[in-house]
Amino acid sequence: MVTAAPGEERSPALALVNTRRLSPAGEVDDLAEPGDATEWLRRHDLPPARLTPDDLPGLLDLRAAIREVLAASAEDRTPAAKAVETVNATARADAAAPQLTWLAQPHREWRSTRPGSAEEALASLARDAITVVTGELGRLVRPCEAHGCVRFFFREHARRRWCSTTCGDRVRAARHQRLVVEQRGATEGPR
Repeated sequence: MVTAAPGEERSPALALVNTRRLSPAGEVDDLAEPGDATEWLRRHDLPPARLTPDDLPGLLDLRAAIREVLAASAEDRTPAAKAVETVNATARADAAAPQLTWLAQPHREWRSTRPGSAEEALASLARDAITVVTGELGRLVRPCEAHGCVRFFFREHARRRWCSTTCGDRVRAARHQRLVVEQRGATEGPR
Protein backbone atom coordinates (compact mmCIF):
# COMPACT_ATOMS: atom_id res chain seq x y z
CA MET A 1 0.00 0.00 0.00
CA VAL A 2 1.24 3.46 -0.89
CA THR A 3 1.74 6.01 1.87
CA ALA A 4 -0.78 8.84 1.70
CA ALA A 5 0.64 12.19 0.65
CA PRO A 6 0.36 15.02 3.19
CA GLY A 7 -3.18 16.38 3.05
CA GLU A 8 -4.95 13.35 1.61
CA GLU A 9 -6.62 12.69 4.96
CA ARG A 10 -8.13 16.21 4.83
CA SER A 11 -9.12 16.30 1.17
CA PRO A 12 -10.65 13.40 -0.73
CA ALA A 13 -10.14 15.40 -3.95
CA LEU A 14 -6.38 15.46 -3.32
CA ALA A 15 -6.46 11.73 -2.54
CA LEU A 16 -8.41 11.18 -5.77
CA VAL A 17 -5.76 12.75 -8.02
CA ASN A 18 -3.10 10.63 -6.32
CA THR A 19 -4.85 7.40 -7.32
CA ARG A 20 -2.93 7.65 -10.60
CA ARG A 21 0.80 7.56 -10.07
CA LEU A 22 4.07 6.18 -11.37
CA SER A 23 5.92 3.29 -9.76
CA PRO A 24 9.18 1.54 -10.68
CA ALA A 25 7.01 -0.99 -12.56
CA GLY A 26 5.17 1.73 -14.52
CA GLU A 27 1.88 3.58 -14.21
CA VAL A 28 -0.48 2.52 -11.41
CA ASP A 29 -4.19 3.33 -11.43
CA ASP A 30 -6.02 2.51 -8.20
CA LEU A 31 -9.34 3.12 -9.98
CA ALA A 32 -8.81 0.92 -13.04
CA GLU A 33 -11.75 -1.37 -12.28
CA PRO A 34 -15.20 -0.55 -10.87
CA GLY A 35 -14.54 -2.78 -7.85
CA ASP A 36 -11.28 -0.97 -7.09
CA ALA A 37 -13.00 2.40 -7.47
CA THR A 38 -15.87 1.30 -5.22
CA GLU A 39 -13.39 0.18 -2.57
CA TRP A 40 -11.50 3.49 -2.84
CA LEU A 41 -14.77 5.45 -2.40
CA ARG A 42 -15.69 3.29 0.61
CA ARG A 43 -12.28 3.89 2.25
CA HIS A 44 -12.89 7.65 1.86
CA ASP A 45 -16.41 7.45 3.33
CA LEU A 46 -18.08 8.21 0.01
CA PRO A 47 -21.04 6.37 -1.56
CA PRO A 48 -22.10 4.34 -3.52
CA ALA A 49 -22.29 0.81 -2.22
CA ARG A 50 -21.29 -0.39 -5.70
CA LEU A 51 -19.91 1.62 -8.60
CA THR A 52 -20.99 0.33 -12.01
CA PRO A 53 -18.82 0.18 -15.13
CA ASP A 54 -20.97 3.05 -16.50
CA ASP A 55 -20.01 5.22 -13.49
CA LEU A 56 -16.24 4.73 -13.87
CA PRO A 57 -15.64 7.11 -16.84
CA GLY A 58 -17.24 9.97 -14.90
CA LEU A 59 -14.96 9.35 -11.93
CA LEU A 60 -11.87 9.19 -14.15
CA ASP A 61 -12.88 12.36 -16.02
CA LEU A 62 -13.40 14.12 -12.70
CA ARG A 63 -9.98 12.94 -11.49
CA ALA A 64 -8.32 14.41 -14.61
CA ALA A 65 -10.24 17.68 -14.20
CA ILE A 66 -9.35 18.01 -10.51
CA ARG A 67 -5.69 17.23 -11.33
CA GLU A 68 -5.71 20.10 -13.83
CA VAL A 69 -7.37 22.47 -11.33
CA LEU A 70 -4.88 21.56 -8.57
CA ALA A 71 -1.93 21.86 -10.97
CA ALA A 72 -3.13 25.27 -12.11
CA SER A 73 -3.50 26.37 -8.49
CA ALA A 74 0.03 25.16 -7.66
CA GLU A 75 1.47 26.81 -10.77
CA ASP A 76 -0.47 30.07 -10.29
CA ARG A 77 -2.11 29.84 -13.71
CA THR A 78 -5.62 29.56 -15.09
CA PRO A 79 -6.78 25.95 -15.53
CA ALA A 80 -8.20 24.65 -18.79
CA ALA A 81 -11.80 25.79 -19.21
CA LYS A 82 -12.91 22.18 -19.82
CA ALA A 83 -11.51 21.12 -16.42
CA VAL A 84 -13.35 23.92 -14.64
CA GLU A 85 -16.59 23.05 -16.43
CA THR A 86 -16.21 19.36 -15.55
CA VAL A 87 -15.69 20.16 -11.86
CA ASN A 88 -18.62 22.60 -11.82
CA ALA A 89 -20.98 20.28 -13.72
CA THR A 90 -20.10 17.38 -11.44
CA ALA A 91 -20.54 19.50 -8.30
CA ARG A 92 -24.07 20.41 -9.32
CA ALA A 93 -25.02 16.90 -10.54
CA ASP A 94 -26.25 16.08 -7.06
CA ALA A 95 -27.99 18.79 -5.12
CA ALA A 96 -27.29 19.04 -1.44
CA ALA A 97 -29.69 20.68 0.93
CA PRO A 98 -29.34 21.77 4.54
CA GLN A 99 -31.06 19.45 6.96
CA LEU A 100 -31.90 20.18 10.57
CA THR A 101 -30.89 17.62 13.17
CA TRP A 102 -31.59 18.01 16.83
CA LEU A 103 -29.63 16.09 19.38
CA ALA A 104 -28.78 18.19 22.43
CA GLN A 105 -29.14 21.33 20.32
CA PRO A 106 -29.98 22.27 16.74
CA HIS A 107 -27.40 21.39 14.12
CA ARG A 108 -27.30 21.97 10.36
CA GLU A 109 -25.98 19.25 8.04
CA TRP A 110 -25.75 19.31 4.27
CA ARG A 111 -27.21 16.13 2.84
CA SER A 112 -27.53 14.78 -0.65
CA THR A 113 -30.89 14.73 -2.34
CA ARG A 114 -29.72 11.44 -3.94
CA PRO A 115 -28.09 9.59 -1.04
CA GLY A 116 -26.00 6.56 -1.89
CA SER A 117 -25.67 7.43 -5.57
CA ALA A 118 -22.54 7.74 -7.68
CA GLU A 119 -23.61 11.32 -8.36
CA GLU A 120 -23.48 12.04 -4.63
CA ALA A 121 -19.90 10.71 -4.38
CA LEU A 122 -18.66 12.55 -7.48
CA ALA A 123 -20.38 15.80 -6.47
CA SER A 124 -18.80 15.56 -3.03
CA LEU A 125 -15.34 15.14 -4.60
CA ALA A 126 -15.92 18.06 -6.97
CA ARG A 127 -17.16 20.30 -4.17
CA ASP A 128 -14.10 19.37 -2.10
CA ALA A 129 -11.82 20.36 -5.01
CA ILE A 130 -13.61 23.71 -5.24
CA THR A 131 -13.22 24.22 -1.48
CA VAL A 132 -9.52 23.38 -1.66
CA VAL A 133 -8.56 25.70 -4.51
CA THR A 134 -10.69 28.60 -3.29
CA GLY A 135 -9.75 28.30 0.39
CA GLU A 136 -6.72 28.35 2.65
CA LEU A 137 -5.52 24.97 1.39
CA GLY A 138 -5.26 26.19 -2.20
CA ARG A 139 -2.00 27.99 -1.52
CA LEU A 140 -0.56 24.79 -0.02
CA VAL A 141 -1.14 22.51 -3.05
CA ARG A 142 2.17 21.43 -4.58
CA PRO A 143 3.31 18.75 -6.99
CA CYS A 144 5.96 16.36 -5.71
CA GLU A 145 9.37 17.48 -6.93
CA ALA A 146 10.80 13.95 -7.19
CA HIS A 147 11.65 12.95 -10.74
CA GLY A 148 8.92 10.70 -12.12
CA CYS A 149 6.38 11.39 -9.38
CA VAL A 150 3.00 12.81 -10.41
CA ARG A 151 1.37 13.11 -6.98
CA PHE A 152 0.24 16.29 -5.23
CA PHE A 153 0.36 17.17 -1.54
CA PHE A 154 -0.32 20.03 0.87
CA ARG A 155 3.00 21.70 1.61
CA GLU A 156 2.59 22.76 5.22
CA HIS A 157 6.31 22.96 5.96
CA ALA A 158 8.52 25.34 3.98
CA ARG A 159 11.25 22.75 3.49
CA ARG A 160 8.96 19.96 2.26
CA ARG A 161 9.44 19.18 -1.43
CA TRP A 162 8.22 15.60 -1.77
CA CYS A 163 4.95 13.75 -1.30
CA SER A 164 6.54 10.97 0.75
CA THR A 165 9.73 9.86 2.43
CA THR A 166 10.13 7.35 -0.39
CA CYS A 167 10.32 10.15 -2.96
CA GLY A 168 12.62 12.19 -0.70
CA ASP A 169 14.91 9.19 -0.20
CA ARG A 170 15.02 8.60 -3.97
CA VAL A 171 16.02 12.22 -4.59
CA ARG A 172 18.70 12.14 -1.89
CA ALA A 173 20.08 8.80 -3.16
CA ALA A 174 20.25 10.13 -6.72
CA ARG A 175 21.99 13.30 -5.52
CA HIS A 176 24.51 11.21 -3.54
CA GLN A 177 25.17 8.96 -6.53
CA ARG A 178 25.69 12.01 -8.76
CA LEU A 179 28.22 13.44 -6.27
CA VAL A 180 30.08 10.13 -6.07
CA VAL A 181 30.34 9.98 -9.87
CA GLU A 182 31.49 13.63 -10.03
CA GLN A 183 34.12 13.04 -7.33
CA ARG A 184 35.33 9.89 -9.06
CA GLY A 185 35.69 11.85 -12.31
CA ALA A 186 37.57 14.65 -10.57
CA THR A 187 40.09 12.31 -8.90
CA GLU A 188 40.70 10.21 -12.00
CA GLY A 189 41.33 13.25 -14.17
CA PRO A 190 41.36 13.24 -17.97
CA ARG A 191 42.51 10.13 -19.77
